[in-house]
Amino acid sequence: MKVKLLQPGVAPPRYMTEGAAGMDLAAAEAVSLAPGGRALVATGIAIAIPEGYEGQIRPRSGLAARHGVTCLNSPGTIDADYRGEVKVLLVNLGQEPVRLAPGDRIAQLVLAPIARVEVEVVPELPPTSRGEGGFGSTGGR
Repeated sequence: MKVKLLQPGVAPPRYMTEGAAGMDLAAAEAVSLAPGGRALVATGIAIAIPEGYEGQIRPRSGLAARHGVTCLNSPGTIDADYRGEVKVLLVNLGQEPVRLAPGDRIAQLVLAPIARVEVEVVPELPPTSRGEGGFGSTGGR
């Protein structure tokens, strides 16, 4: 994946361990999040996702566990044809204000293959044993 650094000193995405599924993304700016507050946080990078893949922005479990900070619209999708700055929509669900500094790891980027289908409008759908059963219809508690 090609990465363009949009400002000096920003970190490219990187896997933190050999077995990591996601690459950590870091903040490129200082941010203060009040309890219940949200912010669109710049990463200072633009990326070229390979054709046939999407980038999924996901929360970092440590940030959520320690401070109650997570990603809204999660997982957020970055399309392969997007070339603008990657930004992360964070929310503070905790009870205390949280300050993030440039370089703090704020989210993960996971690349995933996508499937595209052809849409066919039909008068009826093929039947299934579940039918139109919705929320809770499969018997869970």
